[in-house]
Amino acid sequence: MKAILCTELGGPEKLVFGEVTLPPPGPNEVRIKVAGAGVNFPDILQIQGKYQFKANPPFTPGAEVSGVITAVGAKVTRLAVGDRVATLIPIGGYAEEVNAAADGVLKLPEGFDLIEAAGFTLVYGTTLHALKQRGQLKAGETLLVLGAAGGVGLSAIQIGKLMGARVIAAASSPEKLALCRAQGADEVIDYSKESLKEAVKKLTKGQGADVIYDPVGGDLAQDCFSAINWNGRYLVVGFAAGTIPEIALNRLLLKGASAIGVFWGAFIVREAALNAENFAQLFAWHGEGRLKPFISKTYPLAEATQAMLDMQARKVTGKAVLVP
Repeated sequence: MKAILCTELGGPEKLVFGEVTLPPPGPNEVRIKVAGAGVNFPDILQIQGKYQFKANPPFTPGAEVSGVITAVGAKVTRLAVGDRVATLIPIGGYAEEVNAAADGVLKLPEGFDLIEAAGFTLVYGTTLHALKQRGQLKAGETLLVLGAAGGVGLSAIQIGKLMGARVIAAASSPEKLALCRAQGADEVIDYSKESLKEAVKKLTKGQGADVIYDPVGGDLAQDCFSAINWNGRYLVVGFAAGTIPEIALNRLLLKGASAIGVFWGAFIVREAALNAENFAQLFAWHGEGRLKPFISKTYPLAEATQAMLDMQARKVTGKAVLVP
């Protein structure tokens, strides 16, 4: 089958489009014919050897896929050939087919578009866990979303509104902010042109945000600590800016605030029942038309390098999906 190969650690330009042989699924696995593979920032870190889960070359990157089951292992009873599914895997998603542990595979509701599903599992699973279990977001509170035009950012806008919050979206261009408004943001901040700290204080009448959703990290994080409300919760989601910020603990002390890590990958293993409840809610909202992944572009599988370069250059809004 065709697949993208990381034969040496480095940037996306080092990736190779070639052929690999996929073994039969193990007794607790299923084989999925891939309809779409989500492109995510951790994929870029992984091919550089900078992600927490290390993979030794040669390997196929990609953690998020959707598709149709074509074979099931001997011990698999919950899933069957022909099921339309989505799942996360450690590596291997940028390919025509994958083997995946059956326990982690989600059966999709009737009518759920497979390309949309390729951009759904990771961002929406992460965001609902972040805002519900970790951030304890309440109706009427103010949610500040950084990197708001990206995949997780747009999902945070949508879910924040569904949970009853007032959402302030922060991004780096008028075009991205227009998208955030179209997705439901109440207020927007262009942090390439104005101080994030001062803008948040102005929009909250000096109080600050109750919950801050930060997948960006870097220098903006320090402004967040100055723009957080009393008893505020700063959610550490990721570091798309490339640098891990140092937390000014005195600012958290003065605001009675908390910095809270969001590690959805561990959550789905440690608290599988809660994760299942989250997805039941997400699928219900999607079925009601109340949330929908914004897929800004699809790329042929052979163009995975370009898709990653575009993401690295922050040209991607919402989600990008590879289509074999």
